[in-house]
Amino acid sequence: MTVESLIPHGDFVGLEGVTHLCTGGEAPWFKDQVETYAEFARCKSGGDRGRRLIYETGERCRERMGALWGVPAERIAFMPSAAEGMACLARGLCWQPGDNVVTTNLEFPSVAYNWRNLREEGVEVRLVPHSDWLVREEDLLATVDERTRVLAISQVSFYTGQNLNITELAAGLAGTDTLLAVDATHAAGAVQVHAAKADLCVSSSYKWLLATHGVAPCYVSDRAEALLRPTAFGWRNLAVWPAQGAERAPDAEEKPMPERLEPGNPSMVSVLYLDYALERILQIGIERIEAHNLDLSEQVNAGLEGLQQKVISPKVRERRSGNTCFAVDDAHVLCEALADREVLVWGEHGRVRVSGHLYNNSADVERFLSVLQELI
Repeated sequence: MTVESLIPHGDFVGLEGVTHLCTGGEAPWFKDQVETYAEFARCKSGGDRGRRLIYETGERCRERMGALWGVPAERIAFMPSAAEGMACLARGLCWQPGDNVVTTNLEFPSVAYNWRNLREEGVEVRLVPHSDWLVREEDLLATVDERTRVLAISQVSFYTGQNLNITELAAGLAGTDTLLAVDATHAAGAVQVHAAKADLCVSSSYKWLLATHGVAPCYVSDRAEALLRPTAFGWRNLAVWPAQGAERAPDAEEKPMPERLEPGNPSMVSVLYLDYALERILQIGIERIEAHNLDLSEQVNAGLEGLQQKVISPKVRERRSGNTCFAVDDAHVLCEALADREVLVWGEHGRVRVSGHLYNNSADVERFLSVLQELI
């Protein structure tokens, strides 16, 4: 089967003659984002009216993000990073000695370590071990008990590309007080994200969402919002205007989502970049993108096994994602050698990650495998 690109390579900056298979690290840049910046610049210079236009576009971005994740737009806040989204729970819940957080020992640092200060309050962080580089849902659920406040995981593993079953985890937590917190950074824009199954779902925007740094959409459920205390306050998440005018009162009423988690201005230029990228993603459809990415992943997997490389990503299609990873003694050296030949992948911690997204095709996979064969 030949997989064709869903968006031409030529729509991106700097892909001429380059095989770009590293969206899992840093996505390429749409050429048309030049106009996004030009529009932002015009609005930025337009005073109060320009500011209102910027925020109107921001609300459209919120609507598009809600459409991608299948959740109400008003439940999505714009955070500065995925780490800050996860920190909302670490800082905002009322923790008690004896509480615990369940995560894995193969997690991204912002998920695994967001809870470190809670140890001083007597909160335990339980790291569920992987099994031959894969994490099992049943092991996570078996570690949850009546004192587990949060089960925190990445939907798609940064290390192996494993796509955890969020529906299974949510079902396993049904009827408990445990919140399900999901970092969807390696899932959003690449495979389907069922954010409504979680209590918190956050994603960076500079990878599979094809935007940039500075904004991370963050969904918060009604249940989680009722438990969260905002830990930063400003003009956006407090009802100070027009209620108070210029003079401050002893206190001010807190606003609900989405402003609840936005005490000040989000990075609005980053939000506008995300808005454009979401328009392109939604035009194609996430179901079609997911099928495309899984087809590429299977081709990468077959080629790597043909070269006798040790693939550590799942074999079963529904457990796969856009990332396919294989073990290498010195991943950085191999990635540099590939980059010298205009083949871009991502490598660290003893594995190389090959990321096929909507602008990639079978020819990209074949070129990667051909250059890799020369090098090994």
